[in-house]
Amino acid sequence: MRKKAFNLYSTYLKQRFGGRVHKISIDAGFGCPNRAGGRAGHGCLFCDPGGSGAVGIERNETIPVQLERAKELMRRKYRAKWFIAYFQPFSNTFAPASVLRDCYDQALAVEDVVGLAVGTRPDCLPLETLDLLAEYHRQTYFWLELGLQTTHDRTLNYLQRGHDYRCFLDSYALAKERDLRVCVHLILGLPGESRDEILATADELARLRVDGVKLHLLHVLEGTPLGELYKQGQVPMLELQEYVELAVDFIERLPPTTLIQRLTGDGPRDILLAPFWSMNKWEVLNAIDDELERRGSRQGDFYRG
Repeated sequence: MRKKAFNLYSTYLKQRFGGRVHKISIDAGFGCPNRAGGRAGHGCLFCDPGGSGAVGIERNETIPVQLERAKELMRRKYRAKWFIAYFQPFSNTFAPASVLRDCYDQALAVEDVVGLAVGTRPDCLPLETLDLLAEYHRQTYFWLELGLQTTHDRTLNYLQRGHDYRCFLDSYALAKERDLRVCVHLILGLPGESRDEILATADELARLRVDGVKLHLLHVLEGTPLGELYKQGQVPMLELQEYVELAVDFIERLPPTTLIQRLTGDGPRDILLAPFWSMNKWEVLNAIDDELERRGSRQGDFYRG
């Protein structure tokens, strides 16, 4: 296997823990402040009714049961030794601190769960919650995952995100004051964004020296407002090679220390409208490796720090 030209998160985890570590996505039943304070409504323009959660989550089971069943599968499929409980769908800080503590503690009580990752929005992090997350950072391996998607307010408004970039910066600063590891989620190929604007987002994250990044390609899903716009011909989609080149441009601009947690995404097949090439995840990942090799470049080559 060829050596990666970027700082791959899975490799880092294996080195840190001395064996295979896999994240398990779980649904704790939280809602979202951008969906009328619950799970109703469409929320962000691109978000599907399931809250952009992973495929295969057993939503009706308890947190321990979700983890135990996923552990069995991960051990058989990947020979995983340890696990990180990833609170993924919707906004996983959208509850009083006492409720959050109970959910997080249930996950950590499961055997061989060595850490937590909590996905949420930058406008869903009151000070009491940030202090709670700092407690978990001190007692276990912990990541805060913040959905941002872009640094450009014009696009955030188009996406109906319900917050601006300033909100992200404020929450990010408060998280870093507490020494939290922060992974930022971005979407490449958002309507109306030029290559220069996408790379400006990369340069801004590089300036912040974020701990981790997840790059997602824009998916159009049935049952979303974006899906309706796509059907009307209002949402252009990237071709595979366009996405690959943008992803590599992005990687080249990030500091070498930033952990790359994701470089593509594969939406639920039963509701995916476009792009269909995204369903072949390994083809996309291999194409990114090939493009880095073709350029003779690696993560950090265009970092301006």
